[in-house]
Amino acid sequence: MTARVSSDLLLVGSLPASTTDEAFRAGADFFGDLVFALPDGETGPRAAWVGYERERLVRPNPDIEVVEETASPTGIPRHAYETPVFGIRPGVRELHWDTWPRIDDAIASYRRFRELREDGVIPEGLRFQVGLPFPSSALNGMKANFAADYPIAERAFEDLVARELPRLLAEIPAGELAIQWDMAYEVQDIEHVLAWTSDGAWDRFAGPVTRLTRLIPKETLVGYHFCYGTFPEWPMYEARDLGVVVEMANYAIANSGRAVDWVHLAGPRYLRSEDERFFAPLTQLNANQTRVYLGIVLPLDGIPGFQRRHATASKYLDEFGIAMYCGFGRQPGQDGTETMRQHRDTVRSVPG
Repeated sequence: MTARVSSDLLLVGSLPASTTDEAFRAGADFFGDLVFALPDGETGPRAAWVGYERERLVRPNPDIEVVEETASPTGIPRHAYETPVFGIRPGVRELHWDTWPRIDDAIASYRRFRELREDGVIPEGLRFQVGLPFPSSALNGMKANFAADYPIAERAFEDLVARELPRLLAEIPAGELAIQWDMAYEVQDIEHVLAWTSDGAWDRFAGPVTRLTRLIPKETLVGYHFCYGTFPEWPMYEARDLGVVVEMANYAIANSGRAVDWVHLAGPRYLRSEDERFFAPLTQLNANQTRVYLGIVLPLDGIPGFQRRHATASKYLDEFGIAMYCGFGRQPGQDGTETMRQHRDTVRSVPG
């Protein structure tokens, strides 16, 4: 089987743009010849990633209560331990959500994507990319009584996904769509660095892999983004090596019930750019026809740092594409247009 994804660059999701239209235009201009799909930039409320699910999905549910509001004095969480704490109301055994607001946004963005493609702004052949958080990430606010509440919320969320994927595909042709499962809390859960979770981290990742990805038709491209998060640091937690995300990627590729077209593995901080021990687990990656993207572009050290990480990774993996460590819509301190221009220039600096 021939790999369906071979492009040099993956845009992980968020872009430093203020609107969907701006993200599409800038994305097409800077990256149109480098990528296989364009995301809508995850602008507006979605710039907070799963903060969007906390506020637009979890908080409004009448069977969920706020146990503790954000600890931030501004009302906007600055890190994971300042986010609101939710719990299921006493006596509730099942949850239900009618719709997923993120799907409404995706449908609206696709309509603009199609218009810009018809106008020649977006190149023909590029797919529309949608990032969807995996259950543990989407439900990261269920901290009050995690062991009891999370299984209830997770069942409801999977039911929601099963109903909302067909609605998404009713509006977007399967052959024009690329879906990326985004997970940062799953990775940190397996690393045992989340204080509020309970035993069973691997199953919270592996179960949805086997149940949810097979619901996506084969005509649609599917990928996984394995990350340690950037809230607020890049990354939130630095792993000892790539072993956990390689193990997760291997499991996803083998157990998704359909082809996995790409995986994105976040890399190290800049001080470990030449740490061969960090990259060595790449030799255990069983990617087959899955395109591997390494998240080795960081906003901290530009082209020189990227080239050091690329050289180290190349000792353990012969062929791979590249990406930012995570989505870079929240990258601080720079003009968005200049940030995207620098990202393009960094990508084009791949040696030889």
